[in-house]
Amino acid sequence: MSSTAGLSISRPPLTLLGTEPWRAAMEYLAFKVNDFKQKKTAPVGDGHPVIIFPGLATDGSAVEPLRDYCESLGYTAIDWGKGYNTGPKGDLDAWLADLASHTAELLDRYPDTATLIGWSLGGLYAREVGKLLAPQVRQVITIATPFNAEADHTNVGWLFRMLSGASAAIDPALSKRLRTPPPLPTTSIYSRSDGVVAWETCCHARTSRQVQDIEIDGSHIGMGWNPAVLEIVADRLAQHPAGWQPYTLIA
Repeated sequence: MSSTAGLSISRPPLTLLGTEPWRAAMEYLAFKVNDFKQKKTAPVGDGHPVIIFPGLATDGSAVEPLRDYCESLGYTAIDWGKGYNTGPKGDLDAWLADLASHTAELLDRYPDTATLIGWSLGGLYAREVGKLLAPQVRQVITIATPFNAEADHTNVGWLFRMLSGASAAIDPALSKRLRTPPPLPTTSIYSRSDGVVAWETCCHARTSRQVQDIEIDGSHIGMGWNPAVLEIVADRLAQHPAGWQPYTLIA
């Protein structure tokens, strides 16, 4: 699977970053206005567990609208249970193994396989935990998650420093690992108007019947309650694990 190597990718324009709070507020207003109608038309859930991983420097309260929405549809929505997301600490593999073990404990009480949803950095957790717990997971959904990047891309140097605990020097092995999707149905939701991460880094180099990238119009901060995101999440959650179908884009 190829990567974004060689592509000219830079930080989103400051105009997008500066309007993030305002645009997120507008998305939240749209969410509140459309909430009842959207829940009424969404597929009824089958009760399977859905674990939601928050973004950097946030906790479960930041994704509470998304968690409440999943719960209202009939799914068992679960907070990741680790409080504030301050990034991995120490050895990355050991940290992810501990997170996977913790996630497995959360799922032990449920007979059904789970969906893992992650926003921004939390999406990297969802993808990596999905790889480690594949038999217990039916699919992974990421929202504004920059998994397909090289360490020298200016907008994700901070990410590599956080994951490696070192400089943002190019690490081909880590780059390849992060951009490789889980062996499960995987959906990446992204926006070209994201003011925090470059949208190109949220797209797979190759898609397939099990791997799909879906573009929406929205801010980075507001994706957790963006009505378009919620519509896609509802559709993905309603897919049967034995007959997962790609999302049909509405023209």
